[in-house]
Amino acid sequence: MTTIKKVQIAPQGPEFSELVQGYWRLGDWGMSPQERLTFLKQHVELGVTTVDHADIYGYYECEQLFGEGLALDKSMRDQIEIVSKCDIKLCGDKNPDWKVNHYNTSKSHIVESVNNSLKRLQVEDLDVLLIHRPDALMDADEVAEAFSELKQAGKVKHFGVSNFSPRQFELLQSRLDAPL
Repeated sequence: MTTIKKVQIAPQGPEFSELVQGYWRLGDWGMSPQERLTFLKQHVELGVTTVDHADIYGYYECEQLFGEGLALDKSMRDQIEIVSKCDIKLCGDKNPDWKVNHYNTSKSHIVESVNNSLKRLQVEDLDVLLIHRPDALMDADEVAEAFSELKQAGKVKHFGVSNFSPRQFELLQSRLDAPL
């Protein structure tokens, strides 16, 4: 059996499996917590050790579903790299005060999102946190403050971005001590 190799994502950055298992639609799979754990173990056995999440996946439910499975065998946490994303705020029944879907890269929202993700996933830290989408109102200094606070608290090991243009990436990178 061929296993998937690991690749280093950035200088001093994490190593990910070449293939990443996404959990965007986990709520649609109709699995019990035990079946979710078995699925996780199966792809880890193949070498797919990096898992992709976002706070909004499954309208804020997929991280919880994953966490329920992971909680059945906490030793699996040491065998995987957890990536999650934040900054998209979706309107709906769970967030009745929000009137418009929007992006929010404020320090308070990033920190709150990470704390919520950790609680839902039932883990102590994330291997990587990504800003999910570019926010036209992003204050790069404020994002850097959030990243620094989360790193110092031991809640996130590495940071990155998703869907950013090279210029947006460079702007945020210019405010950080470690590579995205």
